[in-house]
Amino acid sequence: MKVSVIGATGYAGAELLRLLYQHPQAEVVHITSESHTGEKIASLYPHLRGLYDMELESMKDIERIGRDSDFVFIGLPHGHAMEVGRALAGMPVRIIDLGADYRFADTEVYEAWYHVPHTHQEAERVYGLAELYREQIKNAKIIGNAGCFTTASILALAPLAKQHLIDVNTIIVDAKSGVSGAGRSAKQANHFPELYDNFRAYNVAKHRHTPEIEQALADISGEKVLLNFTPHLVPMSRGILSTCYANLKEGVTADLVSAAFAKLYGKEYFIRLLGEGAYPSTKEVRGSNFCDIAWHVDERTGRVIVLSAIDNLVKGAAGQAVQNFNIACGFEERMGLDFVPLYP
Repeated sequence: MKVSVIGATGYAGAELLRLLYQHPQAEVVHITSESHTGEKIASLYPHLRGLYDMELESMKDIERIGRDSDFVFIGLPHGHAMEVGRALAGMPVRIIDLGADYRFADTEVYEAWYHVPHTHQEAERVYGLAELYREQIKNAKIIGNAGCFTTASILALAPLAKQHLIDVNTIIVDAKSGVSGAGRSAKQANHFPELYDNFRAYNVAKHRHTPEIEQALADISGEKVLLNFTPHLVPMSRGILSTCYANLKEGVTADLVSAAFAKLYGKEYFIRLLGEGAYPSTKEVRGSNFCDIAWHVDERTGRVIVLSAIDNLVKGAAGQAVQNFNIACGFEERMGLDFVPLYP
């Protein structure tokens, strides 16, 4: 399959190129960057030296890129993927957007949280969280790749929401991310002296992944969901650890909780169930497409605490995009992703 990457110079774009290089059914034909047009990708990311001898193009001639491609991956900031989607709407090329523009079924929710008008409301799109939307992804024209925090949090809570074991309006998600999740652009808050030996919350009660988590859990539970999500930044480059709390419904036992996870994920290769009482770690999934999940039932408070760990650039971005690509193409889902995590 001929694929192109629009916005290849962000961390997610570079990670996508790393994964696509070893994919036996993908050939990268175009890579773009508006700020580095004409430069070679290896000059920006030397780890790709000798692997990609390609110059970055402008996406101004997006129709030509679309004609040359079976799939276009978009790694642009929110508000820009819609331009690409509209330009390619009449072509057979399919789209996987790693940003937020195509994640929401209700564009009014998108506009309220992202503060930009949605200019491609008529687009037929599906939410790209592979384990939960696999059937919809198979024939989708546009796939809105799930976000990093959202992937870790939704996968942690979906079995309990699906089996109606929790009160979905008591959910609290407390998540920690490595700095690569904030992107490659220089910001004072991400400067080494600001980050080193530090740990802080940000965007409390207003992080844009909040409605995305609510949307997916509402889909799977059939109930309206209202939750609290608080992200934290930790001084590491990769990884997300999501700690999710919810009140158990009356009569729900630890065995029922364990059974719910086994039922939904028992056959999922990329979700590793560590079981009740275990502790996932970001280092144990680093560089991989795995999501490790464990849970604890607190009988004293009547709550369940679910822990999940992912690599934000792989399962939380590029790896998930490749997994969605495999599903959409009818390939083996592990193709190009079946490798051992990096440790230590």
